Amino acid sequence: MLSKKKLQRINELANKQKRQVLTQEEKEEQQKLRQEYLANVRRSFTNELKSMTVIDPKGQDVTPKKVKELQKRMKDQS
Repeated sequence: MLSKKKLQRINELANKQKRQVLTQEEKEEQQKLRQEYLANVRRSFTNELKSMTVIDPKGQDVTPKKVKELQKRMKDQS
């Protein structure tokens, strides 16, 4: 998870960009922080998928094949 300080900085840069042009250093910092944020979101989503199971009204496991394959790959990597 990103620290509050980094999230605050992302927002500061976004707000500043709305008011004026960012310097090259600020643009690079903003891009780096955004990439870090997106990587964090992707990791969180993947972790959610690892524990996901879909059950139909009849009580049968109908988890999509791709999700099961991802879960198996993640389990094999551990």
